[in-house]
Amino acid sequence: MGGLQSGGGTSAVAASAHAACERFRLTDPFITRKTRKALAEHIGHPDISAGIPEARWMRAMTFETLVHSERFVTELLTKTIGQLALPRPKAVRRRNCHAATDTTAKELAQAHLKANFSGEATMLTALAVPYLKLEDVSDATAIRPDFAIVCPRLSDDDRTIGSWLIMGDAKDYERVRSRIDDSRMLKGFLQVALGAESAAAWSKLPGGMQVHQYGALAVPRNAFLQPEAVVELLDDHRAEVRTRADERLAVKSQLGDSAPVEDELAAYVAGLEATFDPRSCVTCNLFSCCREELRAADDPLALLTEIGVDRLTRPSAVGLVSGTGQIGEVPYATVAQVTATVTGLPQWTGRPRTDPCGLPGTINLVLPKSDAAALGVHGVAVQRVGADGPGAWVRRSFADPQSPLTRRAMMRLLGRAIRELHEAGLGPVHLVVPDRPTADLLATAADSLAGVELSRLRWQHDLDSGRPALTFDGEPATLPDPLDTDERVAVSFLLEEDRAQAMSLRTPIVDLRSVLASHVVPGGPAGDAGRLDYLVRWAEATDPHDHRQVSDQIAEQPETPGARLSNSASDAIHRALRRDQARYDALVQDALDYRIEQVGRALAILDRLDSSQLREVHRELEGDAQEVWGRRLALQASDLVRFSRTYPTWRNSQVEMLDADRKCFDQLACLADAAVARDKAIDAGVREVALATVIGVDPVRLDVRSRRLVDGSRVVALHINGRSLVEAPTTTLKIQKGSFKLGQLPVAALREVPDANGLLWEPKVAPTLAVGDELVLADTAWFGNPLRSGHEIAVPRPSLDNLSAPKSTCTAATYASDPDGHRWCCRPHTVAEAEWSDLLAQRRERGELNPEVWPPLVDEERFDVGPGADTPEPPFAPAPESLTMDDLD
Repeated sequence: MGGLQSGGGTSAVAASAHAACERFRLTDPFITRKTRKALAEHIGHPDISAGIPEARWMRAMTFETLVHSERFVTELLTKTIGQLALPRPKAVRRRNCHAATDTTAKELAQAHLKANFSGEATMLTALAVPYLKLEDVSDATAIRPDFAIVCPRLSDDDRTIGSWLIMGDAKDYERVRSRIDDSRMLKGFLQVALGAESAAAWSKLPGGMQVHQYGALAVPRNAFLQPEAVVELLDDHRAEVRTRADERLAVKSQLGDSAPVEDELAAYVAGLEATFDPRSCVTCNLFSCCREELRAADDPLALLTEIGVDRLTRPSAVGLVSGTGQIGEVPYATVAQVTATVTGLPQWTGRPRTDPCGLPGTINLVLPKSDAAALGVHGVAVQRVGADGPGAWVRRSFADPQSPLTRRAMMRLLGRAIRELHEAGLGPVHLVVPDRPTADLLATAADSLAGVELSRLRWQHDLDSGRPALTFDGEPATLPDPLDTDERVAVSFLLEEDRAQAMSLRTPIVDLRSVLASHVVPGGPAGDAGRLDYLVRWAEATDPHDHRQVSDQIAEQPETPGARLSNSASDAIHRALRRDQARYDALVQDALDYRIEQVGRALAILDRLDSSQLREVHRELEGDAQEVWGRRLALQASDLVRFSRTYPTWRNSQVEMLDADRKCFDQLACLADAAVARDKAIDAGVREVALATVIGVDPVRLDVRSRRLVDGSRVVALHINGRSLVEAPTTTLKIQKGSFKLGQLPVAALREVPDANGLLWEPKVAPTLAVGDELVLADTAWFGNPLRSGHEIAVPRPSLDNLSAPKSTCTAATYASDPDGHRWCCRPHTVAEAEWSDLLAQRRERGELNPEVWPPLVDEERFDVGPGADTPEPPFAPAPESLTMDDLD
């Protein structure tokens, strides 16, 4: 048995995604004296899913190296201290603790003296601190904070009375669309809190040194992994990790001498209750063990647990598995998932198509992402769909995946395709990708290149004005080459998609997986349906599938359909890139081949489905929005502005537009999709839609299941027995400037009749009904004022951005002739950045910018202006077995 695994990489702090699971908590290496990976192998269920790709581990180590490097020590230290409103240190120093507790204690003592008597601040790296309340346990492993800062602590009258210890950690979180997920930041600060709580309880903490109530997290500022310090109050986090530590100690104390020994571990693990969720548990080393237990159990609830049905929904859905057929109010998607699992056949929603996939004006794109860089791309393939159908796939592989030149080459390829389709006048351009991470990577890469271009415009103006070109931090800037025409088209189009993220109806980038998932529901775990190839396998099925066999086969294959590589493929490509270029190119081509094949199969499946009358409505809405984008691009005005750089006044003005967009989206979805409409109708929080059952005909009487659609309510039938009335051949559609008018629908007011059950409903256009038919009704007031015809409804058309975008009357000369009147609509980027450059120069001259000002200012824009020097590559070392992707992400 190994030493007492208390800290290091045990994943035992409250930050773990699995902390709610009893089996996870009680298989803590602190208790079993084995890492969970070693434990899984010992009990016969080796972990094959939770490992860390070599390239991803190298990136993590590269970032940690940068955090520890002399190049960034001063910046991290001063910005951390400055954000905490502490006094400016007289000098800064860095010391390495070499991951040893004795060395850490000595360096803390020296840093404390320097803070007290010299006013210096010290950054300590590679610390080792005894785990909370385990200082006296000799074989307990220490926790290892990436860094900590020691600085002077002053009294109210500015006398030095001791030192502050600010605990920190380094996390190379990817910035997606210029931000880091809040959940990831929370996990990082929980780990910082564990370091703070352990340090505060350490007897060797120097007298007069206090652990600061705030902690620091070093995260990448941009794609070049330049570290940036983020600070946060740790009081709640420290209470949480303290509680978790007390729980661990209590469990250890309760077990005492009965703690499992080597031969008892299998029985011990089997006796612990697992909180299983196939979506989140896949990153746990014990995932295979827990899943095999569920697969072996002869219990309908076990099957529902295995495929990820929500715990509260399982009792209502168990009849689908047991064969009784008795179920409660269960969402359609869950019913379809369980039915597909039991029968082995896919369940089709019957929803007609509203997506643009495969239509002229679309571009299909696939790429494999590099795990070694946030924006790294190994290769890309693009296919244009013109008036004469799909063209040939154009492929590129990149020898330097993380280079800015690679991103620009990718944008040139995409921009040319967008420009040619736009010039052909085939309607709105749509980029079709196999999954959402592909879209995120493209939008984030565009954000990076837009930042570089805007910085270039400012620096060029500085040079033209006779000033030196300086970065935000006051360092000499190196001017990059300007974006060429095709690069700018792609960058501005992808930033348009980034702005469209707030909208529900905008679809510049189409996620092919989501489109297919709206038409077919596969069996097996819902998380597996997050892969396009899994959906395709089910959608093509003609004979019953064993959901477990399909799930295992898809998980075990080396290729994936989306941006992210499997661990095995990532490792193979990473090794080949370092050693064998020909092998690397072949592997990248194989990855592209697989993705192209899956996209082709998915499009072929969609081609067999019927199209909705509303498909043209969605194209019309996107076309309107792209007209605005076209004006942005033509005038080079606000086409490179990402959402995070928009003005607060503009964001505030979008609230009403977002509400209108969401309402229109919900209305169109309810009209086209019977499952969506039914789920809304059974939702107690939805007022506008309800279910009704026909209890009489001639005249029609309805039993309406709603407390809001009552006597006097004017309603329209959207669906009858799951059949959408908007798709009926008699239903008319008229696209108007302000709305989309649908006619020949059954519309009438509900009326209460004395001495009769239900509500009377006599629409002018009467559908054929029978007793027992189920209808989905909608309040016509939801769609607006009633129309005189008595058989029509109108879906209001959302307005476009008319505040911060060029108007239809704006031209290339408009701004020059009236700068004040057109400041917010068509002011070119060259003018806007020149004004900003002049303002920055004035502030720098007044000493208001780094490094003159205290506290140091934080660059909120975080543009990718280059690393300034070659990023060091750490010596290769495999990821420790005790770590999983949970520890990095």
